[in-house]
Amino acid sequence: MLSAADVKKLLAAGAGAHIEVLSAGLATPERMARALTALANSRGGVLLVPVAPQFTLKGTAKPKDIDLHALLENSYKALLASEPRLIVPLPYWVRENAEDAESQLLALAIEVPDGLPNVYSVEGRHYTRSGGRITVLTARPLRELMLMRGEGAWESASPSGSSKDDLNWKAIEAYTAKIGAGESSPEEILLTRGCVQGSRKLKPTYAGLLLFGKQPQRWIKGAEVLAVRFSGTEMDDSFVRQTIGGTLPEQIRKAEAFLIENMTVQSRMKNWQRSDEAPYPASALREAVVNAVAHRDYRLSGSQIQVLMFSNRVEVRSPGKLPGHVTLKNLLKERYSRNEAIVQGLADMGFIERLGYGIDRMFRVMKERNQTEPKFEETDGGFMVTLFAKAQAVDGVDAAIASPSNAQQQRLQKMLEFVREHGRITNSDYQKLSPDVNPETLRRDFVDLVERGIVMKVGDKRGTYYILK
Repeated sequence: MLSAADVKKLLAAGAGAHIEVLSAGLATPERMARALTALANSRGGVLLVPVAPQFTLKGTAKPKDIDLHALLENSYKALLASEPRLIVPLPYWVRENAEDAESQLLALAIEVPDGLPNVYSVEGRHYTRSGGRITVLTARPLRELMLMRGEGAWESASPSGSSKDDLNWKAIEAYTAKIGAGESSPEEILLTRGCVQGSRKLKPTYAGLLLFGKQPQRWIKGAEVLAVRFSGTEMDDSFVRQTIGGTLPEQIRKAEAFLIENMTVQSRMKNWQRSDEAPYPASALREAVVNAVAHRDYRLSGSQIQVLMFSNRVEVRSPGKLPGHVTLKNLLKERYSRNEAIVQGLADMGFIERLGYGIDRMFRVMKERNQTEPKFEETDGGFMVTLFAKAQAVDGVDAAIASPSNAQQQRLQKMLEFVREHGRITNSDYQKLSPDVNPETLRRDFVDLVERGIVMKVGDKRGTYYILK
């Protein structure tokens, strides 16, 4: 949201490529709709309607004569006037002092994010911005824009047989209260958010069902997360698995909980004092999951998001390749929302920033912890993010164990290096690493590391193996 200082600076500069300023007297639903769709069809920006005396022009309505309620209503009507519906953050008032609800109102602001997936029109005309002016798109640039965009129609459609009763209205009421909907009804907010459609008889859209549905998977097959924890560095027969359904917010929370519960905390011993450290920043894991949930291609029915945990990495696989004009080369610079209604809903709930800096944040937090940067790949059927675990010390314990002057310490170094590479180790594996050592001595090595909390015993008898704890 813009601050008072931001608004003053923008109003002083006037209209530009990303800024439109309308006086309150000219801010009709039609004029506002043209301004908003022009921003949406270019690179986004903000529409400002000043209401403070120092910003109103001579010959226009005086601040005391401006109907603030009607102005806000006009802004909602403008959002509903575009085709397809323009889904952006709700209009809001900017005050001189954001902390004081009684301080002077400066302007009404409506922000339009960059990277929207559709081409928008008002009464059959497509507008864009050229410098500081609104212009009509001619045939050739309009065709080029349509070729570049056009993936967002699916989420605004309604599945056959669905009704408003398929939505969880208690969750919707909590959501509208959180975003400060004011006098607008939950139905009106859902209309502006692209979660329902219709006039007399409202029907939920696919986006609405994914965000607020009672049974989302009834309508969108495969709209779920498959989370799996493997013990080693590759897929094998030893794993923990959970299929996570429900609404998208529920999927994000449960997937995050699965990652935390199944994460192998790395232990270090320094001066024989143990300290634990998570192998991944929690915020990076969360961003990877949220980005997959927000941006996957839900048209690929039956395909799940996969969150795969290995001993040395986490892979988050998302159905659908990169959208629009985004490529692996420009991934950090370009913005494009395949699912604008879903992205806006998750942004309202605090899961994601509408600015689209989640991937940038993943890079930053991994770098701050001196960890390998995330890896991004396009696969045959989708997109994959890989986060690599924090590298352990040579032995996972301390310099004393790695010391070449002690035979046991050299054995432990070999053992722990083997576990890092293969994810686990058995008694048989350890005997092959140290063939000249008595088996009972090797057994005591395992007991020692288990008691010190460095490795964990899994299974019993012939099925016993050890993993880093």
